Amino acid sequence: MSTLQRIALLLVIIGAVNWGLIGLFQFDLVAALFGGGEQSGAFARVIYTLVGISGLISLSLLFKPSEEMADRTEPETE
Repeated sequence: MSTLQRIALLLVIIGAVNWGLIGLFQFDLVAALFGGGEQSGAFARVIYTLVGISGLISLSLLFKPSEEMADRTEPETE
């Protein structure tokens, strides 16, 4: 997994946690931290955009063959 994919995955996880907070408590953490409590804050919009782009990058992980599985050898039978 490349560094870009790891960063993208981290941002997707942050976005998922944020959506969970919105769903459970009607609290938007990103907006509260970066936008003054509104989703229209400029920096909050940048974060939302980065999370969205990260989701698109992370789609490639879904269709990428697992390199770890290719490196594994089958266990020896006794």
